[in-house]
Amino acid sequence: MLGTLNGALEAREVRLDPGAMMATVTGFNEIVDRLPVLTRIEIEYRLRIPDGTRDVVDWALELHQSKCPTAATLRGAVDVTWTAEIEEEASLA
Repeated sequence: MLGTLNGALEAREVRLDPGAMMATVTGFNEIVDRLPVLTRIEIEYRLRIPDGTRDVVDWALELHQSKCPTAATLRGAVDVTWTAEIEEEASLA
């Protein structure tokens, strides 16, 4: 999902510096019929974005999961949720 999010931002000319986009992903297993089964994934994004791009970033975040091939593959089998901590950087101009 991180790649899909980054692609959506780049397509709208929002380019983030290296290290400005990070994610912590946690998977949760449950025992189903005596087998450990992945049932839930939580993603915590940390983004440092250029000043004035918040609307585009919010839009990309809202849509990225529905456009992600991996999320589509997991849909119906694994509950995928995300949160985002966003820091806006002031322009150097």
